[in-house]
Amino acid sequence: MKRKIKLFAVVFLILASLPIRAQDSLNQALCGIYLMNLYDLNVSEYSFYADFYVWMKWRHERDPLNVEFVNAVEKWGFTQNYFSDTVQVKPDGSYYNGMRIEGRFYHSFDLRRFPLDRHELDIRMEHVYYSLDSMEYVPDEQEDLFRKDFAIPGWKIEGASLEVHKNTYDTNFGEASEGASDYSDITFKLIVSRPLSYFLLKLLLPLLVVILASLGGLLIHPNYIDARTSLPIGGLLSCVFLQQSYSSALPDVGYMVLMDKIYLLSYMLIAAIMLRIIVVGNRLGRKKKNDPLEFFGKDRRLAVYLFLGYLVGTGLLILV
Repeated sequence: MKRKIKLFAVVFLILASLPIRAQDSLNQALCGIYLMNLYDLNVSEYSFYADFYVWMKWRHERDPLNVEFVNAVEKWGFTQNYFSDTVQVKPDGSYYNGMRIEGRFYHSFDLRRFPLDRHELDIRMEHVYYSLDSMEYVPDEQEDLFRKDFAIPGWKIEGASLEVHKNTYDTNFGEASEGASDYSDITFKLIVSRPLSYFLLKLLLPLLVVILASLGGLLIHPNYIDARTSLPIGGLLSCVFLQQSYSSALPDVGYMVLMDKIYLLSYMLIAAIMLRIIVVGNRLGRKKKNDPLEFFGKDRRLAVYLFLGYLVGTGLLILV
């Protein structure tokens, strides 16, 4: 009995020590991707161009490189060059081949957090004919998914990943005997975000200057009503032009982005400044005995409170 237990233990240890390779499966193919370039990232047109390598290793007779890119657009400009005209046979009996791809791909950009938005640019591919039960892709566990000096001007690269998903088509494609089809979908994701400096220096800083100039209307003596009203009016026009400058680079969406909410808060602040100036001017005009210096002191304190409230409101919009 002890001898059988020892024999079982030895067999178990030997089996446990054997390397488990995903490509040894009868329907699996090991897939790797290496990104060379990603350019013309166009948020308005929901697309980008990518240049990358794809390679595969497999052991069955089915060709896993006969793939279609699910989110590819402009097929007329799509280039696809194979490493070799014939499939290479490795010493371990596995098959190997690859190709270099260059084309345009679609991505649905979610801009609710603009200009602090973060996107996962994806390239999705699956086999043209074989469903999940006949062809399953497995990601190659490699460390580098893009070249070392890779960069996208105006964007920060946060990382990349290679994942596999099950893509279900809820249709029989006109075949009455067929049901919903499941396909192995291998997806390359490049995570990008806008630099914080873009938000602080190019969008928020000019807006803060306009807000401070508008608040300056409360720091002018109440007797100079024309000078007091000119500052917030000029600030209002400046806000409109500044908002149009970044809105022209964004697509038409049915929701407000983060920067729109900040500008809405700015409009409310400027409206409060103008309302205060009008109220003070009417009071001084109706009653000559009112002391302008009394209103002047209150307006200065109000300017400080409004600016602090504006900063707090902007911070809450960014954090929430």
